[in-house]
Amino acid sequence: MTVQTENEYEDLLGLWSDLEAGLGIILGRPASIQEFEKRVWQYDRWMQGLLARDTDVGLYLLFQLATNSPVGYSASHALVSAVLCHLIAVELKLPQGERDSLVHAALTMNMAMTALQDQLASQLERPTPAQQETIRTHATQGAAMLADLGVLDALWLDTLALHHDDSTDQGELRALPPERRLARILRMVDRYAAMISPRKSREGRSTTDSARAIITQSIAQNDEVGHVLVRLVGVCPPGTYVRLDSQEVAVVVRRSDTPNLPILAIVTNPAGMRLNPPRLHRSANGSPGIRAAVPTSSVHDRLNHHLILQLGAYAAQHP
Repeated sequence: MTVQTENEYEDLLGLWSDLEAGLGIILGRPASIQEFEKRVWQYDRWMQGLLARDTDVGLYLLFQLATNSPVGYSASHALVSAVLCHLIAVELKLPQGERDSLVHAALTMNMAMTALQDQLASQLERPTPAQQETIRTHATQGAAMLADLGVLDALWLDTLALHHDDSTDQGELRALPPERRLARILRMVDRYAAMISPRKSREGRSTTDSARAIITQSIAQNDEVGHVLVRLVGVCPPGTYVRLDSQEVAVVVRRSDTPNLPILAIVTNPAGMRLNPPRLHRSANGSPGIRAAVPTSSVHDRLNHHLILQLGAYAAQHP
Protein backbone atom coordinates (compact mmCIF):
# COMPACT_ATOMS: atom_id res chain seq x y z
CA MET A 1 0.00 0.00 0.00
CA THR A 2 1.29 3.49 -0.83
CA VAL A 3 0.47 6.74 0.95
CA GLN A 4 0.22 9.24 -1.89
CA THR A 5 -1.05 12.36 -0.12
CA GLU A 6 -0.96 13.98 3.28
CA ASN A 7 -4.71 13.29 3.63
CA GLU A 8 -4.11 9.57 3.06
CA TYR A 9 -1.39 9.63 5.70
CA GLU A 10 -3.64 11.43 8.17
CA ASP A 11 -6.51 9.03 7.43
CA LEU A 12 -4.34 5.96 8.05
CA LEU A 13 -2.78 7.45 11.17
CA GLY A 14 -6.31 8.23 12.32
CA LEU A 15 -7.32 4.59 11.97
CA TRP A 16 -4.44 3.49 14.19
CA SER A 17 -5.19 6.31 16.62
CA ASP A 18 -8.89 5.35 16.72
CA LEU A 19 -7.94 1.74 17.41
CA GLU A 20 -5.69 2.86 20.26
CA ALA A 21 -8.41 5.14 21.66
CA GLY A 22 -11.05 2.42 21.48
CA LEU A 23 -8.75 0.02 23.24
CA GLY A 24 -8.15 2.64 25.92
CA ILE A 25 -11.90 2.87 26.55
CA ILE A 26 -12.47 -0.85 27.11
CA LEU A 27 -9.31 -1.20 29.22
CA GLY A 28 -10.22 1.81 31.32
CA ARG A 29 -13.81 0.73 32.05
CA PRO A 30 -13.99 -3.02 31.41
CA ALA A 31 -16.90 -3.67 33.77
CA SER A 32 -19.11 -1.25 31.81
CA ILE A 33 -18.36 -2.84 28.42
CA GLN A 34 -20.99 -5.22 27.09
CA GLU A 35 -19.54 -8.40 25.53
CA PHE A 36 -16.00 -7.47 26.54
CA GLU A 37 -14.43 -10.54 24.93
CA LYS A 38 -16.18 -9.82 21.64
CA ARG A 39 -14.77 -6.28 21.66
CA VAL A 40 -11.24 -7.61 22.13
CA TRP A 41 -11.73 -9.91 19.13
CA GLN A 42 -12.97 -6.92 17.11
CA TYR A 43 -9.90 -4.84 17.96
CA ASP A 44 -7.67 -7.79 17.12
CA ARG A 45 -9.26 -8.08 13.66
CA TRP A 46 -8.97 -4.30 13.18
CA MET A 47 -5.27 -4.47 14.05
CA GLN A 48 -4.67 -7.37 11.68
CA GLY A 49 -6.47 -5.55 8.88
CA LEU A 50 -4.27 -2.47 9.27
CA LEU A 51 -1.10 -4.58 9.36
CA ALA A 52 -2.19 -6.55 6.28
CA ARG A 53 -2.16 -3.36 4.17
CA ASP A 54 1.58 -2.97 4.66
CA THR A 55 3.39 -4.19 7.76
CA ASP A 56 6.19 -1.62 7.51
CA VAL A 57 3.73 1.27 7.14
CA GLY A 58 1.78 -0.12 10.09
CA LEU A 59 4.91 -0.31 12.24
CA TYR A 60 5.91 3.20 11.16
CA LEU A 61 2.58 4.68 12.23
CA LEU A 62 2.46 2.58 15.40
CA PHE A 63 5.90 3.66 16.59
CA GLN A 64 5.14 7.27 15.67
CA LEU A 65 2.09 7.09 17.93
CA ALA A 66 3.92 5.24 20.70
CA THR A 67 6.95 7.53 20.88
CA ASN A 68 5.31 10.93 20.39
CA SER A 69 3.26 11.23 23.57
CA PRO A 70 2.89 9.54 26.95
CA VAL A 71 -0.87 10.32 26.90
CA GLY A 72 -2.83 7.08 26.93
CA TYR A 73 0.35 5.13 27.68
CA SER A 74 -1.44 1.96 28.79
CA ALA A 75 -3.45 1.59 25.57
CA SER A 76 -0.45 2.49 23.41
CA HIS A 77 1.72 -0.05 25.21
CA ALA A 78 -0.95 -2.74 24.84
CA LEU A 79 -1.31 -2.10 21.11
CA VAL A 80 2.43 -2.11 20.44
CA SER A 81 2.75 -5.34 22.43
CA ALA A 82 -0.15 -6.97 20.58
CA VAL A 83 1.30 -6.09 17.16
CA LEU A 84 4.70 -7.49 18.11
CA CYS A 85 3.13 -10.65 19.56
CA HIS A 86 1.14 -11.13 16.35
CA LEU A 87 4.27 -10.82 14.20
CA ILE A 88 6.21 -13.21 16.44
CA ALA A 89 3.37 -15.75 16.43
CA VAL A 90 3.29 -15.71 12.63
CA GLU A 91 7.07 -16.01 12.40
CA LEU A 92 7.16 -18.92 14.86
CA LYS A 93 4.20 -20.55 13.07
CA LEU A 94 2.26 -20.91 16.31
CA PRO A 95 -1.12 -22.66 16.01
CA GLN A 96 -3.94 -20.20 15.37
CA GLY A 97 -5.43 -20.77 18.81
CA GLU A 98 -2.12 -19.96 20.52
CA ARG A 99 -1.71 -16.86 18.37
CA ASP A 100 -5.18 -15.63 19.32
CA SER A 101 -4.68 -16.23 23.05
CA LEU A 102 -1.25 -14.55 22.96
CA VAL A 103 -2.49 -11.41 21.20
CA HIS A 104 -5.56 -11.13 23.42
CA ALA A 105 -3.38 -11.49 26.50
CA ALA A 106 -1.14 -8.71 25.15
CA LEU A 107 -4.12 -6.42 24.62
CA THR A 108 -5.39 -6.97 28.17
CA MET A 109 -2.28 -7.80 30.20
CA ASN A 110 -2.32 -4.59 32.27
CA MET A 111 -6.08 -4.08 32.56
CA ALA A 112 -5.93 -4.40 36.35
CA MET A 113 -3.67 -1.32 36.48
CA THR A 114 -4.72 0.76 33.46
CA ALA A 115 -5.26 3.99 35.38
CA LEU A 116 -2.11 3.44 37.43
CA GLN A 117 -0.04 2.72 34.33
CA ASP A 118 -1.20 5.97 32.75
CA GLN A 119 -0.42 7.79 35.98
CA LEU A 120 3.06 6.28 36.27
CA ALA A 121 3.87 7.42 32.72
CA SER A 122 3.79 11.03 33.91
CA GLN A 123 4.84 10.51 37.54
CA LEU A 124 8.31 11.73 38.42
CA GLU A 125 8.40 10.07 41.85
CA ARG A 126 9.07 6.42 42.52
CA PRO A 127 5.93 4.26 42.95
CA THR A 128 4.43 4.39 46.42
CA PRO A 129 4.08 1.17 48.45
CA ALA A 130 0.40 0.98 47.46
CA GLN A 131 1.28 1.44 43.80
CA GLN A 132 3.99 -1.20 44.07
CA GLU A 133 1.45 -3.67 45.45
CA THR A 134 -0.90 -3.01 42.53
CA ILE A 135 1.99 -3.57 40.11
CA ARG A 136 2.98 -6.78 41.92
CA THR A 137 -0.52 -8.29 41.75
CA HIS A 138 -1.84 -6.92 38.46
CA ALA A 139 -1.18 -10.08 36.42
CA THR A 140 -3.25 -12.40 38.60
CA GLN A 141 -5.83 -9.67 39.24
CA GLY A 142 -6.17 -9.08 35.51
CA ALA A 143 -6.81 -12.76 34.86
CA ALA A 144 -9.46 -12.76 37.59
CA MET A 145 -11.12 -9.68 36.09
CA LEU A 146 -11.27 -11.34 32.68
CA ALA A 147 -12.83 -14.46 34.17
CA ASP A 148 -15.44 -12.29 35.92
CA LEU A 149 -16.19 -10.66 32.54
CA GLY A 150 -16.97 -14.08 31.09
CA VAL A 151 -13.74 -14.88 29.28
CA LEU A 152 -13.49 -18.69 29.08
CA ASP A 153 -10.25 -19.03 27.10
CA ALA A 154 -8.00 -20.67 29.72
CA LEU A 155 -4.87 -20.14 27.62
CA TRP A 156 -5.55 -16.38 27.41
CA LEU A 157 -6.13 -16.22 31.18
CA ASP A 158 -3.09 -18.32 32.09
CA THR A 159 -0.78 -16.41 29.71
CA LEU A 160 -1.83 -13.12 31.27
CA ALA A 161 -1.45 -14.46 34.81
CA LEU A 162 2.09 -15.73 34.08
CA HIS A 163 3.48 -12.85 32.03
CA HIS A 164 5.64 -11.52 34.89
CA ASP A 165 6.75 -14.97 36.11
CA ASP A 166 10.49 -15.17 35.39
CA SER A 167 10.41 -18.97 35.72
CA THR A 168 8.89 -19.03 32.22
CA ASP A 169 12.34 -18.05 30.92
CA GLN A 170 13.60 -21.54 31.76
CA GLY A 171 13.64 -24.37 29.23
CA GLU A 172 13.45 -24.65 25.46
CA LEU A 173 10.59 -22.58 24.07
CA ARG A 174 9.06 -25.35 21.94
CA ALA A 175 9.14 -27.83 24.82
CA LEU A 176 7.19 -25.62 27.23
CA PRO A 177 3.47 -26.05 27.90
CA PRO A 178 1.51 -23.56 25.75
CA GLU A 179 0.68 -21.15 28.56
CA ARG A 180 4.33 -20.88 29.64
CA ARG A 181 5.54 -20.56 26.04
CA LEU A 182 3.13 -17.71 25.38
CA ALA A 183 3.90 -16.06 28.71
CA ARG A 184 7.61 -16.05 27.84
CA ILE A 185 6.90 -14.35 24.52
CA LEU A 186 4.58 -11.80 26.14
CA ARG A 187 7.06 -11.16 28.97
CA MET A 188 9.84 -10.27 26.53
CA VAL A 189 7.60 -8.17 24.29
CA ASP A 190 6.26 -6.34 27.35
CA ARG A 191 9.80 -5.41 28.43
CA TYR A 192 10.84 -4.36 24.94
CA ALA A 193 7.77 -2.17 24.41
CA ALA A 194 8.28 -0.53 27.82
CA MET A 195 11.92 0.23 26.96
CA ILE A 196 11.05 2.24 23.86
CA SER A 197 8.05 4.13 25.24
CA PRO A 198 8.40 7.68 26.63
CA ARG A 199 7.57 8.59 30.19
CA LYS A 200 7.88 11.83 32.10
CA SER A 201 10.34 10.18 34.47
CA ARG A 202 12.67 9.24 31.60
CA GLU A 203 12.98 9.52 27.87
CA GLY A 204 11.95 6.47 25.92
CA ARG A 205 15.02 4.31 25.98
CA SER A 206 16.98 4.24 22.74
CA THR A 207 15.57 1.45 20.59
CA THR A 208 19.13 0.40 19.81
CA ASP A 209 19.85 -0.01 23.52
CA SER A 210 16.56 -1.84 23.97
CA ALA A 211 17.28 -4.27 21.16
CA ARG A 212 20.83 -4.78 22.37
CA ALA A 213 19.58 -5.61 25.87
CA ILE A 214 17.10 -8.11 24.44
CA ILE A 215 19.77 -9.74 22.27
CA THR A 216 22.28 -9.94 25.12
CA GLN A 217 19.76 -11.57 27.43
CA SER A 218 18.58 -13.94 24.72
CA ILE A 219 22.11 -15.10 23.94
CA ALA A 220 22.79 -15.65 27.64
CA GLN A 221 19.62 -17.75 27.93
CA ASN A 222 19.91 -19.34 24.47
CA ASP A 223 16.34 -18.15 23.83
CA GLU A 224 14.95 -17.61 20.35
CA VAL A 225 12.23 -15.10 21.24
CA GLY A 226 14.56 -12.11 21.44
CA HIS A 227 16.31 -13.09 18.22
CA VAL A 228 12.96 -13.38 16.43
CA LEU A 229 11.79 -10.04 17.82
CA VAL A 230 14.86 -8.16 16.65
CA ARG A 231 14.89 -9.96 13.31
CA LEU A 232 11.24 -8.98 12.77
CA VAL A 233 11.32 -5.30 13.72
CA GLY A 234 15.02 -4.56 13.32
CA VAL A 235 17.38 -2.98 15.76
CA CYS A 236 15.71 0.33 14.87
CA PRO A 237 12.04 -0.28 13.92
CA PRO A 238 10.18 1.74 11.26
CA GLY A 239 9.03 5.07 12.67
CA THR A 240 12.06 5.57 14.94
CA TYR A 241 14.89 8.05 14.46
CA VAL A 242 18.64 7.60 14.06
CA ARG A 243 21.71 9.83 13.79
CA LEU A 244 24.13 9.01 11.00
CA ASP A 245 27.92 9.20 10.78
CA SER A 246 27.38 12.32 8.67
CA GLN A 247 25.53 13.98 11.62
CA GLU A 248 22.33 13.90 9.58
CA VAL A 249 19.17 12.61 11.24
CA ALA A 250 17.02 10.00 9.50
CA VAL A 251 13.79 8.16 10.20
CA VAL A 252 13.56 4.43 9.56
CA VAL A 253 10.93 3.78 6.87
CA ARG A 254 11.25 0.07 6.17
CA ARG A 255 13.00 -3.01 7.48
CA SER A 256 15.57 -4.82 5.41
CA ASP A 257 16.90 -8.37 5.34
CA THR A 258 19.60 -7.22 7.79
CA PRO A 259 18.15 -5.96 11.12
CA ASN A 260 20.85 -3.32 11.70
CA LEU A 261 20.74 -1.95 8.12
CA PRO A 262 17.22 -0.58 7.54
CA ILE A 263 15.96 1.67 4.75
CA LEU A 264 16.00 5.30 5.84
CA ALA A 265 14.66 8.70 4.91
CA ILE A 266 17.21 11.39 5.81
CA VAL A 267 15.23 14.32 7.22
CA THR A 268 17.86 16.84 8.39
CA ASN A 269 21.26 18.01 7.16
CA PRO A 270 24.36 17.88 9.40
CA ALA A 271 23.44 21.29 10.86
CA GLY A 272 20.02 20.02 11.92
CA MET A 273 18.05 21.87 9.24
CA ARG A 274 15.09 19.99 7.78
CA LEU A 275 15.48 18.54 4.30
CA ASN A 276 12.45 19.10 2.09
CA PRO A 277 11.98 16.70 0.43
CA PRO A 278 13.62 14.00 2.57
CA ARG A 279 16.24 11.79 0.91
CA LEU A 280 16.09 8.00 0.58
CA HIS A 281 19.10 6.10 1.91
CA ARG A 282 19.60 2.34 1.96
CA SER A 283 21.99 1.84 4.84
CA ALA A 284 22.93 -1.61 3.46
CA ASN A 285 24.53 0.14 0.48
CA GLY A 286 27.20 1.86 2.55
CA SER A 287 27.92 5.19 4.22
CA PRO A 288 26.68 7.13 5.96
CA GLY A 289 26.07 4.48 8.56
CA ILE A 290 23.87 4.60 11.63
CA ARG A 291 25.71 5.99 14.66
CA ALA A 292 22.94 5.92 17.28
CA ALA A 293 19.21 5.99 17.83
CA VAL A 294 17.79 9.34 18.89
CA PRO A 295 14.58 10.09 20.81
CA THR A 296 11.58 11.44 18.93
CA SER A 297 11.58 14.46 21.25
CA SER A 298 14.84 15.65 19.69
CA VAL A 299 13.21 15.99 16.25
CA HIS A 300 11.38 19.29 16.52
CA ASP A 301 10.36 20.00 12.93
CA ARG A 302 7.04 18.75 11.59
CA LEU A 303 7.97 16.15 8.99
CA ASN A 304 6.24 15.34 5.72
CA HIS A 305 5.38 11.78 6.72
CA HIS A 306 3.45 11.05 3.54
CA LEU A 307 6.56 11.92 1.50
CA ILE A 308 8.66 9.73 3.78
CA LEU A 309 6.29 6.80 3.31
CA GLN A 310 6.32 7.37 -0.45
CA LEU A 311 10.09 6.95 -0.34
CA GLY A 312 9.56 3.71 1.54
CA ALA A 313 7.09 2.50 -1.06
CA TYR A 314 9.55 3.32 -3.83
CA ALA A 315 12.27 1.37 -2.03
CA ALA A 316 9.95 -1.62 -1.68
CA GLN A 317 9.07 -1.56 -5.37
CA HIS A 318 12.68 -1.08 -6.51
CA PRO A 319 14.78 -3.32 -4.27
